[in-house]
Amino acid sequence: MTTTTSAPAEISATRAAHFRLAVFALAVGGFAIGTTEFVTMGLLPQIAEGVGVSIPAAGNVIAAYALGVVVGAPLIAVFGAKLPRRALLVWLMVAYAVFNVLSAAANSYGVLFFARFLDGLPHGAYFGVASLVAASMAAPERRGRAVASVMLGLSVANVIGVPVATWLGQQLGWRVAYLSAAGLALLTVVLVLAFVPSCPGNPEATGRRELQFFRNGQAMLTLLAGAVGFGGMFAVYSYIAPLVTDVGGLGDSAVPVFTAVFGLGMVAGTWVAGRLGDWSVFRTLIWSGIGSGLVMLLVWATAPWGWGLMPAIFLVTAIGSVLVINLQLRLMAVSGEAQTLGAAMNHASLNLANALGAWLGGVVIAAGYGYRSPALVGAALSVLGVGVLLWSAHSARSRS
Repeated sequence: MTTTTSAPAEISATRAAHFRLAVFALAVGGFAIGTTEFVTMGLLPQIAEGVGVSIPAAGNVIAAYALGVVVGAPLIAVFGAKLPRRALLVWLMVAYAVFNVLSAAANSYGVLFFARFLDGLPHGAYFGVASLVAASMAAPERRGRAVASVMLGLSVANVIGVPVATWLGQQLGWRVAYLSAAGLALLTVVLVLAFVPSCPGNPEATGRRELQFFRNGQAMLTLLAGAVGFGGMFAVYSYIAPLVTDVGGLGDSAVPVFTAVFGLGMVAGTWVAGRLGDWSVFRTLIWSGIGSGLVMLLVWATAPWGWGLMPAIFLVTAIGSVLVINLQLRLMAVSGEAQTLGAAMNHASLNLANALGAWLGGVVIAAGYGYRSPALVGAALSVLGVGVLLWSAHSARSRS
């Protein structure tokens, strides 16, 4: 009798172990992407010197990567929807490794700019497909946590991967940072092949059918909510260095501490986000939008306090990460038959938020309102994001 009762428990434990390994493999890919996306910011002076341009000009390679994400997410999702999902993940990571090597080998600004654009292409599609695979392996009531676990790799990269890669780039040359990211991408390929089960694509998918996503009102409003509401975080993050030093009165050595706190907030928020999503995706989006607006006001109020700003900075990314995960879950829910495109477009939307927040923050600083003013821009963007979500809810009720 003991043997009969223990057998199902052993099978269940084995399945759980396989699930954890598969999600870990997918999260390593997120870690690789997060490391290479953000390490450029920490090595801009070295990169600028290496390709013979000014630091502001070198900053355009960050925009090139973001543009690659926006372009690549819909293109790869449309043309890759029929492909087996594990194979698609593998080829996306192979491409990521190749384009990082090309970045490391760049001998001119033009080549580096093009390489960073190419490297952004697989970003959104990888997270979209990986989220679908993780959700398909989980029980319905745990899908939020499964998707959050994949995204946790991106958050952990900001705490561990980016500082380590930045240090390597400072000690051994900026090219080593991109080669390290290429190595992480190849490690992901090995882990995905070893642990992620074969997962078919959608055999009925066509380009026309996937593109119906852009005629889906609920999907478009969700993307708009992300592009606007999440812009607040980037309005603050883009100008964290002068906020800490010029407004807070701290030394340059305090800036890495605050960026590490940003990363820790992302990890904490990602961990909580999946559980909140399993409770209610839409309510979580509304409350996280409201919370984000309030925290932006807290940043504005506590910025002159120096180290006293730190709790507000932690909350900015913690709440922002809750927003990101639940936007991903909502897109997967409202995308209808265009699941692959819907899941991938979240990161295109978030990169637009990156550009919008940084640009509007720069506008108010240039207008003479000081380095605290982007926090007020962030609060306004958060309120607008909540407004778009409420519009979405009203639209859905009217249609029903």
